[in-house]
Amino acid sequence: MLHSPIDQKPFPAMFTAQPSPCTLSSSTIQHVPTVRRSETITGGGRRIGGFTRQKANNVPGFQSTVQSKHQPIRTVISSEGAKLVEKSQGSNGSLASSSVSGGMEVRAAVTIRRKMKENITDKLEDQWESFMNGIGRGILLQLISEDIDPITRSGKSAESYVRGFPKPSNHPFVVEYAANFRVPNDFGRPGAILITNFLDKEFYLVEIVVHNFSPEPQFFPANTWIHSRKDNPESRIIFKNQAYLPSQTPDGIKDLRREDLLSIRGNGKGERKMHERIYDYAPYNDLGNPDKSDELARPSLGGNEQPYPRRCRTGRRPTKKDPLSESRIEKPHPIYVPRDEAFEEIKQNTFSAGRLKALLHNLIPLISSTLSSSDNPFTCFSEIDKLYNDGVLLKDEDQKDVIKNQFLTNLMNQVFTVGGRLLKYEIPAVIKRDRFAWLRDNEFARQALAGVNPVNIELLKELPILSKLDPAVYGPPESAITRELIEQELFGMSVEKALEDKRLFILDYHDMLLPFIEGMNSLPGRKAYASRTIFFYTPTGILRPIIIELSLPPSSNSPRKKHVFVHGHDATTHWIWKQAKAHVCSNDAGIHQLVNHWGMAVEDPSMPCGVKLAIEDYPYAADGLLIWSAIKELVASYVDHYYSDPSSITSDVELQAWWNEIKNKGHFDKRDETWWPNLGTKEDLSSILTIMIWVASGQHAAINFGQYPFGGYVPNRPTLMRKLIPGEGDPAYEKFLLNPVHTFLSSLPTQLQATKIMAVQDTLSTHSPDEEYLHQLHNVQSTSIKDPEVLKLFENFSAKLEDIERTINERNRNIALKNRSGAGIPPYELLLPSSGPGVTGRGIPNSISI
Repeated sequence: MLHSPIDQKPFPAMFTAQPSPCTLSSSTIQHVPTVRRSETITGGGRRIGGFTRQKANNVPGFQSTVQSKHQPIRTVISSEGAKLVEKSQGSNGSLASSSVSGGMEVRAAVTIRRKMKENITDKLEDQWESFMNGIGRGILLQLISEDIDPITRSGKSAESYVRGFPKPSNHPFVVEYAANFRVPNDFGRPGAILITNFLDKEFYLVEIVVHNFSPEPQFFPANTWIHSRKDNPESRIIFKNQAYLPSQTPDGIKDLRREDLLSIRGNGKGERKMHERIYDYAPYNDLGNPDKSDELARPSLGGNEQPYPRRCRTGRRPTKKDPLSESRIEKPHPIYVPRDEAFEEIKQNTFSAGRLKALLHNLIPLISSTLSSSDNPFTCFSEIDKLYNDGVLLKDEDQKDVIKNQFLTNLMNQVFTVGGRLLKYEIPAVIKRDRFAWLRDNEFARQALAGVNPVNIELLKELPILSKLDPAVYGPPESAITRELIEQELFGMSVEKALEDKRLFILDYHDMLLPFIEGMNSLPGRKAYASRTIFFYTPTGILRPIIIELSLPPSSNSPRKKHVFVHGHDATTHWIWKQAKAHVCSNDAGIHQLVNHWGMAVEDPSMPCGVKLAIEDYPYAADGLLIWSAIKELVASYVDHYYSDPSSITSDVELQAWWNEIKNKGHFDKRDETWWPNLGTKEDLSSILTIMIWVASGQHAAINFGQYPFGGYVPNRPTLMRKLIPGEGDPAYEKFLLNPVHTFLSSLPTQLQATKIMAVQDTLSTHSPDEEYLHQLHNVQSTSIKDPEVLKLFENFSAKLEDIERTINERNRNIALKNRSGAGIPPYELLLPSSGPGVTGRGIPNSISI
């Protein structure tokens, strides 16, 4: 559920998905001279689909490597300031090419964003930085031409310090500085700027705009953190808003392009520092904490037995007990992510406000004590309702303890409601219109199509249902769900007819979970089954659950532990059926982001999106296809714009290195699989990018931002179960008959567990106030896209997504679509492109930001 913290900032380019951090392929850069440059993201560059999204650069394929024999730019930074090797000083203190005298004056406007919340120390530092910049000793700019200097054989250059005191802007936290250059008349067009930070701390560079080169200003968008020289002496490179393929890059900035690529490439060595922007790979070997306790030891993910994609390498020391495991970082120490990928201040504040609700660290004991030392289960539904109506109250002595801690007090003030109540939750959407909706079978089925996990239901194509697990270990492969049992629930229709008409569907978690059930059930207060659920798509257009199979691992005295449940009509069967559904929901909640199917469409060229849905009223698929189609059209147009030559894909060394890296480094354990697509044509590239962008935008939105709206009411979607279903002869069976409500509620998470779950889901479902959405094209992005044709593509894409939003709203008002509308039914809005801040159950961000 929780994803890597990828920050959201204004994106000038369309590609914002980052499925995994990628670095350069060593095989393609072995002859490149070793150079050193910056250690933070150039122009806020990110890997975006098949391109690197560059806020400053906008260069396709930028994050892979370039083979070049050009010598590196020779810039020497001394203690007295910056001097250029083989350069001479101009009359105004700037440096110009030695081959040309005279020149022209140009002016650069440097926009910097300050912190929103500043303490006394921050304010004093700001004043000191303003002073340093005022006297021209804080920030050094070096303007680089696209043309080659005949003497240095590198790009022509001129440099100047930022001078003067900051000019305020319309934004309260943004200031503007100025720098003046003298450049020779034959300087050519500027292509890049080197920026060196002589201040004591990093600053956030929004953009640099250079005037006087032409009637129109030259934009160098950045949106990136510029590290201090004390952390790294190397200059940062900011490129102009002009996209180039590697072979088309002007000679004057080819070396810079190569150097910048090398600066973000990891080598598998050293511990990463927080100011760096290096992307490197490591297996997930930091999931446990064996030094703290042997019970907290965990295996590494990766290898033949447990294949897994690689994570971003941090280089922390190994644990003492297990040299193959990396040590954990404990709060308040931050975990390394490339600097520009870290949460921005607004996002951090959003998490701070939700920190109490997440019940983390020192707040857990406070809240735990209010619920009781034994952490009781819910005994009636009204106790659950109090979480929304009354909230959880702190005891007087607990409030006194909190007041003593100023940090906790500040956080609590953000989530307290009137009367000092803590953790008062919004009523989840699933019960807001109808508090009893979760009890109904049709709502259980509807959520398989329009809930938080609508991607695992599949068409049942054949009987018998067989397991692929080893029968020697897990028993006979045949499911206990037989043809005869199914036919009893089909209202007279034969099983053959139901299969032929595509009316039987399955939610199958048997094989995925059964190998783990024994370990799960050995934990205190945990009981689970591996489930299969059969649905029937009735002639009236309603999906209906008809059979649930719950399985336990076989034992010596019971080789077949597969229990089948149907809804029935008597009171006892009714309550057992509800417990069975709760176990299915627990399975579904636990793995809803692990496996995805498109188990529900067949190709049909006559349809607008090229496929026909097996169930027409399938909100996730129907709306998702609209978003997918729009992304696909944009990507194809964008790729076609830059890769016009048929051989341009295979000849792009950066692009090929990027794809090679994804397969062979990012997914090392699966690098030899035959299903990897080729990257040889424009169609190949468009397909790969469309999948990446869709997964990191639309699909993630659909399976993430509904977690609280659907799971915030624990009985509807419990994330764990604590008891097995009692059977006749069990000691608990008599208690169940006497009080089925108590048996049901005591099987759900406890009060403390429930509030923890709700708090985490609330945080995961929250949009930050500075969220950037897929359909938005901001002014800052417009300046980052110089090509008017590309800008038009994005404008058309934005307009198309606005049309899609109107279409989805119309669908939600269509009374014929029963999975979207009806008495008490919440509309399906998870794939609406736009949203406001907070838990809205809608909105598609540009990329995964939580």
